[in-house]
Amino acid sequence: MLFNSYTFLFAFLPVTLIVFGILGHFGWRTPAFVWLILCSMFFYAYWSRAFLGLLLVSLAVNYLIGTVWLRAADPRLRKAGLIAGLVFNLGALGYFKYAGFLIWNFDRIFGKSFGPVGIVLPLGISFFTFQKIAYLVDTYNGRGYSRNFLYYCLMVLFFPQLIAGPIVHPREVLPQFARRTALGLSAKNLGVGLTLFFFGLAKKVLIADSISSTATRVFAASAAGISPDFASAWLATLAYSLQIYFDFSGYTDMALGLARTFGFRLPVNFNSPYQARNVSDFWRRWHITLSRFLREYLYIPLGGNRRGQLRRYLNLTITMLLGGLWHGTNWTFVAWGGLHAAYLIVHHAWQAYNKHRRGEARRGATSAVWPGALTFLSVAVAWVFFRADNFHAAGRMLLGLFGGHGFDLRQFWIDRARWAPIVPLLALVFWAPNTQKVMSLARPALGVLPPPPSQRSGRLLWRPTALWASIAAVAAIASILYLWRASEFIYYQF
Repeated sequence: MLFNSYTFLFAFLPVTLIVFGILGHFGWRTPAFVWLILCSMFFYAYWSRAFLGLLLVSLAVNYLIGTVWLRAADPRLRKAGLIAGLVFNLGALGYFKYAGFLIWNFDRIFGKSFGPVGIVLPLGISFFTFQKIAYLVDTYNGRGYSRNFLYYCLMVLFFPQLIAGPIVHPREVLPQFARRTALGLSAKNLGVGLTLFFFGLAKKVLIADSISSTATRVFAASAAGISPDFASAWLATLAYSLQIYFDFSGYTDMALGLARTFGFRLPVNFNSPYQARNVSDFWRRWHITLSRFLREYLYIPLGGNRRGQLRRYLNLTITMLLGGLWHGTNWTFVAWGGLHAAYLIVHHAWQAYNKHRRGEARRGATSAVWPGALTFLSVAVAWVFFRADNFHAAGRMLLGLFGGHGFDLRQFWIDRARWAPIVPLLALVFWAPNTQKVMSLARPALGVLPPPPSQRSGRLLWRPTALWASIAAVAAIASILYLWRASEFIYYQF
């Protein structure tokens, strides 16, 4: 079930909220949480009842490992339990997501054919697998553990974050479930949550879906063997950079808003990444919980930056290559991860050079502009591998970006209608405050702090006023009118 669908907006969400509110009003804590879990199961089963069984089996196995093995007194048994849990989770992810990819590569290398594999990828398996790994590792390390099976089920199944994150840690949500106040509905939570949700819906429906055709037209032509000129290649690349920005930003706002309507806060997962001044800063802003997972459970265990620069660069490369492969079973995703690894290595090497040779880099008006522009262009070029169907299509797009297929500048004028929304949207993502900053007084998510008192008089700060209610209502109505062209979120594919 899609957040941006009539079924979700006019049936699932109202019924779920109303019944949860009634149960909470009477103080029936366990029935309220059971209801929320059952609704989350229905939300997932709406896509596939068969894979709901897989999700529940995985949930039960991880709970047993966390409760029995990882809480044992014998450290050897605890370690064995952690290894068993990691093998189970990564094995399931590897089979469903990568078995077909490995067989396809085997066929290409050795010239053999096993025929069609026929493995269907369970929706959201990449996200809930990582979440369960975080649960096992945190339990092993004595952080955020709870024996309450109901809270554990809600942590894993809670529908706002079940399909595409944020990837939550037990220590972030389990204490919220245990609070006495975490029950029922409130006017404040509904106001904040629904406002955030409708802002995200507008980003997805009115912006991301509107410009998707501009990117699709050129990328599809490139996949069909047509080489794009300079203007067309840049139009498609910038359009896709904006599409995935507003698609994922919109999804994140909707997920955080839905959780808040029930009285819970999820961790912030998106923080104006195109305003980053370097690629390290970009990864602190883009898909924050995934970056955190890769850093804490892969990069640091590999050694991080503790064993010298060369080892640090190797660890960065391994982390980003696997991060790219996590996004999809195509070598173009690996290339995308590898390119970002190269960006990170260059950035860290440049930082080390500046520190050693010239001290801290000088700050000035231009020093904030050019690094940001270079970072955005580098990220945009990397998105070509992320979006392209194969390396041939990516190669044609890259040649077009650098003028390899000609500089027919008349194409800018021919495509002027398609360029019209690109320029203001670029200005918006470069300079405008994001939704979390606008709503920071209400602390819409974990990790969002209210501004200091001296900055709280700004007009762009959300408050529960008639004006802001009208703005949210306009966003909701306009989005609902365009739901006939609703599409999946890009990160649903992973």
